[in-house]
Formats: sequence, C-alpha cells, structure tokens
Amino acid sequence: MLHAGPIVALHRDAVLRPDGSVGSYEHVTVHDGVRVAALDDHDQVLLVEDDFYLQHRRVLHLPGGSSEGQDPRDAAMRELEEETGVVAGHLELLGVVDPLPAITTARTHLFLATGLRLGSARRDDTEIGMTVQWWKLADAIEAVRAGGITEAGSVSALLLAGLAQLTQPGTVSPTV
Repeated sequence: MLHAGPIVALHRDAVLRPDGSVGSYEHVTVHDGVRVAALDDHDQVLLVEDDFYLQHRRVLHLPGGSSEGQDPRDAAMRELEEETGVVAGHLELLGVVDPLPAITTARTHLFLATGLRLGSARRDDTEIGMTVQWWKLADAIEAVRAGGITEAGSVSALLLAGLAQLTQPGTVSPTV
C-alpha cells in the first residue's frame, strides 16, 4: 500500500500480465457510493449544487455520496436526508454502476426515492455551500443531454428514473 487515509487508500500491486510478463497495477480503495433520484408528485426531481474541489466549479448532481461502509439502502436514506432535509417513504434500487472499473472496485448504487416528506438536513463541513433545487425530471434529463449534469452516478440515475417513468406510468407518484 502506497497511502492509507481516512477516505481513500492507494495500492500498487505486482501483477502477472496475460503475456507472462511481470508488471504493476495501481488502484484505489474507497467505499461504494450512492445517488438518489428523489421524485415528488409533480414529476420534479431533487438536485443539489455544490463546490467540488477538483472541478474548480459548482456541480449540479443528485444527492448522495459515500456509503461509509453502510448497506447502500441505509446510506441512500442517510445521504438524502443529510443533504436535503427530505426523507423517502419508499426507496427502489434503479441499478448499480461501476464509474471507474479500471481504477477501483467501488460501485455506485442508484436509487429512486418516492413518498417524500420533510426531515432535517445535517450537512457536514464539506457541504456548507450546498444548495437544493427542484427540477422537472424532463428538464434534468435535458440538462444531462446538454452537459449541465455530468456526474456519472447522477447521469445514470436520472436516465434510469426517466426510463422507469416511461415504462411504468403512474408508479412514480409520491406525495410530499
């Protein structure tokens, strides 16, 4: 191991390549992540905008973050309420993505939250400037197409939420 911190560990493994030669492979270890597409009864999705240090800009994305070792469903419920002050009455797994399969085994679990009610936001120090926005789901999907929403988990979850709405009309109709 080259580095071990509280969030990430960097490894360099000795490997035997398919051609028989010896080499090294660098990878990182982090917890799985979650993203939550929370939809209200007006087909609006809850988005957050925040400063991402490495992007040097504000980024529009779905609520979510690290599972911190929790069950992904529990982590999704926690992240949604912590970041937005909204609690889901129902949580459905939309899918799982491997955003960086060549670098890490960490996956992002994508959820659809419905049956929304108010809870209490409890943001950590890295989320101080975060803002909450309600967008029509169709407008958020158009923002994906136009490059306004680019975070991989958010892109995937928004597209899957839109697909779920098309294939199962009437099933995405929570109350707020």
